[in-house]
Amino acid sequence: MTDKPSTSQTDRTSQTVQRQVVLPFIKSIQISYKSIKVRFFRSLITTLSLVLAVSFLSFVSVTNDVGNGLLSTGNPTLRQALVRSGYDVGPTDTRIDSSPKQRWIVILSLVVCVVGIVNAQLMAVTERFREIGTMKCLGALDRFILRLFFLEAGMQGIAGAGAGAIIGALFALLNAWARFGTVVFTAVSWSGFALSILVATAVGCGLSLLGVLYPALVAARMQPVEAMRVEQ
Repeated sequence: MTDKPSTSQTDRTSQTVQRQVVLPFIKSIQISYKSIKVRFFRSLITTLSLVLAVSFLSFVSVTNDVGNGLLSTGNPTLRQALVRSGYDVGPTDTRIDSSPKQRWIVILSLVVCVVGIVNAQLMAVTERFREIGTMKCLGALDRFILRLFFLEAGMQGIAGAGAGAIIGALFALLNAWARFGTVVFTAVSWSGFALSILVATAVGCGLSLLGVLYPALVAARMQPVEAMRVEQ
């Protein structure tokens, strides 16, 4: 008759298995970073689409910040210059907001960006069938696969959204400088300028994480046997 393992032996075995399966968070970051390096050009395409969408959002936001800064000076000449430049400024307006047309264009560009991210990530899942299957056969849990995809999307989001926000803000300043002169740099609220960049960066990171949600769920729910059986 076979002796049953004691409770202490069972606890030690479960702890050993857990140590083998659960990797440190820093290791997940390293794996995600290496995956981005291996698929650099595909990651670059995804990041560039995010850069374009976020730069447009940042450009519109900072352009409005510049207009509000010039309007707050109370200079009638600057108010007339804003009207000639296409700003929708009424005789009694004290603040400039985005027009409905601008808001719709920004929303459409962000939606197109999310669709592009979803498509690119789904293709990445298809390319990584065997890799995902191998990790799951070695004991990787669904949440570990989810973590890898979200870390990759987060890295791409921070890089792409940050670059796009800065590029859009700089172009907005240069455009305003060319139209209104150096008064732009003294009239603009630099705290509002920084806030616009931060908001655009946060929106871009959110879009990157949103775009990877469905592909990550597909990868996490994949059965190891089916993934290993796929021919590359």
